Amino acid sequence: MTATAAPPERHPAASGGDETSPRKPKRRKGRFRRDLVLVALMVPGVAYFLVFHYGALFGNAIAFQDYVPFIGVWHSPWAGFANFVTLFGDADFWHATWNTVSISVLQLVFYFPAPLALALLLHSLVGDKVRKFVQSVVYLPHFISWVIVVALFQQVLGDVGVLNGVLGDAGLHTVDIIGNPDAYKPLVIAQVVWKETGWGTIIFLAALANVDEQLYEAASIDGAGWWRRLWHVTLPAIRPVIVLLLILRLGDILTLGFEQFFLQRDTVGPDAGEVLDTFIYITGIKDGHFSIATAAGLFKGLVGLVMIFTANKIAHRLGEQGVYK
Repeated sequence: MTATAAPPERHPAASGGDETSPRKPKRRKGRFRRDLVLVALMVPGVAYFLVFHYGALFGNAIAFQDYVPFIGVWHSPWAGFANFVTLFGDADFWHATWNTVSISVLQLVFYFPAPLALALLLHSLVGDKVRKFVQSVVYLPHFISWVIVVALFQQVLGDVGVLNGVLGDAGLHTVDIIGNPDAYKPLVIAQVVWKETGWGTIIFLAALANVDEQLYEAASIDGAGWWRRLWHVTLPAIRPVIVLLLILRLGDILTLGFEQFFLQRDTVGPDAGEVLDTFIYITGIKDGHFSIATAAGLFKGLVGLVMIFTANKIAHRLGEQGVYK
């Protein structure tokens, strides 16, 4: 009777089962060399965010200083919360805040649904050529600068614009929409809708492309019309995207942009045209109150952060994923 020898033990490294084997760093180096061009293309974007976004956060320190540009951040005396006390006691700041919030609410009501409605319209088009043509046309205004957009609206709706020219030739009463403070908020909303609606449809169109077509077929077999398919299939399928974009928009409730409002501020006056972005510019750059302007910017950022956390928490309680878990 012969004894059988035990099979030799296999080392984990020989079978490739050990995750700590020296092959893993080599594979990482190989992937890095393979993607070196993509990494190089990514470097300028990362550097931009590091320098102008994350690096600029250190500049918020002057909100707590009596900042003097000639001696710099390191030697300017600390003032504690004195700049915030001065800021919150300024009636112009609260007026600009109210204008900003009111315009943001109007944008949520009238502009936020516009890209979704346009995306649904484009998605329902049957012909690919027609869809691509319409997409190209509605995307174009996004690439036009605000200087050109404001100038176009002035040429059409201004005191001596095309509209008043037509009304004057017809013997009717002319109107100055551009210079009317009461029409300022509807005007800026119309400008945003005209310029950015086409660009905002990109995300919604991508979400609509991922909706399962079998759901539409099953709904049609059950007798659901266009409206019921929209309400029970399309909107529930893209609801996470809608909630995500809504949360991000609430985070920017105090950020409307600078160029659009600065270009039209003097036309209607500060009472109607002043928003927080222009207030910070006028206070910091024109008047030289750098610390107070930085305090206003820090306040705006903190409000946006609180809005995102709050909206995301509400979304979780309603069963949505939100921005983060």
